[in-house]
Amino acid sequence: MPNDAQAARPVVLSAGQYRRRVRREAEQALVSLPAAIPTLRLDIRYATARNFMGEALYATAAAYLRRPAAEALAAAQHELATHGLGLLVFDAYRPYRTTVRMWDKIQNETYAAPPWRGSRHNRGCSVDVGLVALATGRPVPMPTDFDDFTPAAHADYEPVPPDARHYRTLLRTVLAHHGFQNYPGEWWHFDFHRWAEFDLLDVAFEELE
Repeated sequence: MPNDAQAARPVVLSAGQYRRRVRREAEQALVSLPAAIPTLRLDIRYATARNFMGEALYATAAAYLRRPAAEALAAAQHELATHGLGLLVFDAYRPYRTTVRMWDKIQNETYAAPPWRGSRHNRGCSVDVGLVALATGRPVPMPTDFDDFTPAAHADYEPVPPDARHYRTLLRTVLAHHGFQNYPGEWWHFDFHRWAEFDLLDVAFEELE
């Protein structure tokens, strides 16, 4: 159980506070990934009931990152294209209120951020991704599906099939080239290296649109 300090709500910016921050610092803006990187594909599971919660958590299938992170992801997409691959985005910026709902269900820090800390997703600096083959648009083999809460989802889990190991390693290598650090508990989760420069946000997608 968290202590009193942990149980307290962290500093989380509202939509109004976020907009004021962006007016002062343009790079604080959350950028729509489909607009910034038209060639990537989306599979936003939390806009559907096909997720571990069993219900839609987002009203719309959207994906946002802070401007520097979005620009870095665009560079990663360009590099992946030289391998005939592209990014498949499962989730990116996540409002703080959604993190609270997830924690209430799972309460496991390996797979969900506790409310007293918040998630780097809430900062607009984390992205959950797989890969697709550009020639077909279909996902390539990976060790597990997204949001698999088993040891097989860990970033270095073995044994895995050779093709899944190849694509897992390539994804991690290319994203590392562009400033994204893999979270060891999930092969699909990557944090932009400047995440500490950005506040936690509780801004709904509708308020961004």
